[in-house]
Amino acid sequence: MKKRVVVGLSGGVDSSVAALLLKQQGYEVVGLFMKNWEDDDTDEYCSSKQDLIDAVAVADRLGIEIEAVNFSAEYKDRVFANFLDEYRAGRTPNPDILCNAEIKFKAFLDHAMGLGADLIATGHYAQVREKNGLFQLMKADDGSKDQSYFLYRLNQAQLSKTLFPLGHLLKREVREIARQAGLATSEKKDSTGICFIGERPFREFLNRYLPREPGEMQTPDGKVVGQHDGLMYYTLGQRQGLKIGGSRDSNGEPWFVAGKDMQRNVLIVVQGHEHPLLLNDGLIAGQLHWISGQQPETHWVYAAKTRYRQPDAPCEIDRVDTTEVDVRFGQRQWAITPGQSLVVYESNVCLGGGIIEAAI
Repeated sequence: MKKRVVVGLSGGVDSSVAALLLKQQGYEVVGLFMKNWEDDDTDEYCSSKQDLIDAVAVADRLGIEIEAVNFSAEYKDRVFANFLDEYRAGRTPNPDILCNAEIKFKAFLDHAMGLGADLIATGHYAQVREKNGLFQLMKADDGSKDQSYFLYRLNQAQLSKTLFPLGHLLKREVREIARQAGLATSEKKDSTGICFIGERPFREFLNRYLPREPGEMQTPDGKVVGQHDGLMYYTLGQRQGLKIGGSRDSNGEPWFVAGKDMQRNVLIVVQGHEHPLLLNDGLIAGQLHWISGQQPETHWVYAAKTRYRQPDAPCEIDRVDTTEVDVRFGQRQWAITPGQSLVVYESNVCLGGGIIEAAI
């Protein structure tokens, strides 16, 4: 009998091609469209209605079944509540990471198994390899699209049931496959908004859920140089939207966010991209997750990212236990941001990581 694979069809080109490739490889393919956001689900910002239409069109073209399922309650409880808590605490979370661990590879996986699936698949750019009885999360061949950073919280059980059909392809190849197959999504623009929420104006969206508390922008020595709209709207290293010109000081360099004083409701700003307060030798991370179940070695050279669009940075692990890891980098890192994720690699293998608590 053919193995049954349930594919997360999002209405985008990547998941469409993932389903096509699996069908070509001889699997019995079923599509599953996930709706995970219902608050203010309007045509203005949220494209879920159009995404469902596109997903159905792809399923029809491929001759596969498709089901729509609503995980909005799970999303609100498991992902969005954490998202708000992190912003309330002055941190900058990455909801896509929690969304993958809790929705796409937990709620979706459980539902797929209930449909009799042997495996699930998504359009992520990543790869899975089994080695010595363990499943490894590998980087995609297309380094510019690799999404292993967002998947580092997956476990052995999840990876053992997951296929990533696009892991060996370049993005341009994926679009060409879609064009040749006549898929409705072949030219569709990639989504870039918050996971499942869409591309809304961020401040306006956040203000619906958290009270706005304006305050002062100050230099590290306490000089007031402007007013902020609320600490939750800013992230370390931010340059745009500060509304203070570079000419406020003699050097004329642009201003950057360098810290948040939550007790005083003060945003700390500095001038110059290379200001010492924006550069750090290392970090402490918590809420650790190691994909193999084993902690990495201390005093061994690994590579790590502290944000998605960052080149791998050589590092060593000074200390690791069940709750925290201390990491030192070979070169000082810019704007290490609490709430973001540290993700550790050994060559092309993603080992796991944790949530950044502080720069050191």
